[in-house]
Amino acid sequence: MGDQGSLVQELQLRSGLPCDFNQDPTHDHCEGIIAMRVDEGHFGDVSLDGLKFAGAAYWPGRIDEGDGHIIPIVDESADEAQRQAILTILSGQAGGTIFEIFSAMCPHVREPMFVPIEFEFDIESRKGRLKAGDIIDSTVESLHGIGSEDPYRILVTIPGGFEYTGPNSEAETALAKTLKVSGDDVLDYEHENSHSSMAFVEHSGEVPAAA
Repeated sequence: MGDQGSLVQELQLRSGLPCDFNQDPTHDHCEGIIAMRVDEGHFGDVSLDGLKFAGAAYWPGRIDEGDGHIIPIVDESADEAQRQAILTILSGQAGGTIFEIFSAMCPHVREPMFVPIEFEFDIESRKGRLKAGDIIDSTVESLHGIGSEDPYRILVTIPGGFEYTGPNSEAETALAKTLKVSGDDVLDYEHENSHSSMAFVEHSGEVPAAA
């Protein structure tokens, strides 16, 4: 039974994100990264077109139980106004459900990092790469059928959810071949063959009066 249990855990880790299905994490904690590239967007009159940002996070239990740790990361190419806009959005102060949730569930926020971000994203082939300075390094590729090199496609749809807010409320399921976070004593982990979701999303909110 021990070997079978390990196999079930490994399959769950590789093929799906438990919180997408309202389930407990595969292990007793949750850790991972989120990264976005803005194709078109603005914060008030500040253009965010082409900007990239990311975050590396860790929770000691389920995300909804809170007490999480996170490092906000913004591409160093952003100017001062753009940096402040992105950080305000990430803090949840401008609304946007996903940012409000992450803010509420991550009380331990590190100082933001401004580093070069390499962002490759091909949703059709489910391949990508993210490198954020020396903090994050991850490569993503398509799932493959058992005993086959043919790409295997799985779509996860969450109608009315806050995660996948683009067309059809869906995300492509992919495989994070490598995932390495080099932050501090808490935000320091490395995984192989873990889960990745790839999606086009839309987010909106309001610019706070103080901004």
